[in-house]
Amino acid sequence: MTSTKVSVTAAWDWLNGLINNETFVYVVKRVLQALLTLLLASFLCFFIIQLAPGDYLSTLKANPKISPERIEELRVQFGLDLPWLEQYRRWLVQVVTQGNFGQSFVYQRSVASLLWERVPATLLLAISSLIVTWAIAIPLGILAAVKQNRLIDRILQVISYAGQGFPSFITALLLLILAQNVSPLFPVGDMTSINHADLSPFGKILDIGWHMILPTIALSITSFAGLQRITRGELLDVLRQDYIQTARAKGLPENRVIYVHALRNAINPLITLLGFELASLLSGAFIAEFFFNWPGLGRLILQAVTAQDIYLVMASLIMGAVMLIVGNLLADLLLKVVDPRIRLENS
Repeated sequence: MTSTKVSVTAAWDWLNGLINNETFVYVVKRVLQALLTLLLASFLCFFIIQLAPGDYLSTLKANPKISPERIEELRVQFGLDLPWLEQYRRWLVQVVTQGNFGQSFVYQRSVASLLWERVPATLLLAISSLIVTWAIAIPLGILAAVKQNRLIDRILQVISYAGQGFPSFITALLLLILAQNVSPLFPVGDMTSINHADLSPFGKILDIGWHMILPTIALSITSFAGLQRITRGELLDVLRQDYIQTARAKGLPENRVIYVHALRNAINPLITLLGFELASLLSGAFIAEFFFNWPGLGRLILQAVTAQDIYLVMASLIMGAVMLIVGNLLADLLLKVVDPRIRLENS
């Protein structure tokens, strides 16, 4: 009996501590806010889609092999004969109760299965680009700030301006020209080679990585240029603060002043930016996928928009909204880890 009371007391204390934990309460509040945001976003997206003239069946009417009677049957089958508010209500109910985002008109398959097939390829490209961008932009931004107005700083500024001046599709076209001229050094098209199935597990990883080189570069260049400039500007602002001058006056090594005292405060705005980067890279990956024939979400969603495949478009828009919300939440939590002085309740 005594051991049971001790277990109940310990469980109660743990639950009470969890409820009173600032991070847990903040995450719960953000999740509840996210649900409301997704509800409003889904309604707005569904309404905007309905503003487009025609629907999926409009393209089938031009096909003489499909009779008007068959088109009407499909209209009833897909629920397109109902008012758009009723269509939205039915879609929302099945999403909430069953986790079912509907059936694709074009592919005659569930939207969820289509997305799950393509999401890994798109996330792989987006995350690899994010890692490459930050691994290069942060050190170069620090170098540019430390060497302010010197030759290396001016060179990096020129590279940064040039990178930001090139749209992603222009960068992709230039990389395609490069690949053509140095063929077969860089492969273009798909994410695997013809003999991919015959390779060893390690060989398969290398094969995918080899195909990722050009799309990753195309995605990273514009993001790298902007992030490098922001890093330089933030670090320069911090290096002008009085406490940095005091640290130098005390005789602290310059590396410690820069990488411990200055960078720790300059990194906060960059972490906030990370939340937006996650969602923007997902949308930016569509351009790279289109040019490099990468089997991700880009081409799938482009076809869905063109064919007015409503439920596939809706699922992709909701996924983008979720990525933005999750990215911002992760950024806030990382800020708390990096700077314990930050109060999440004030975020």
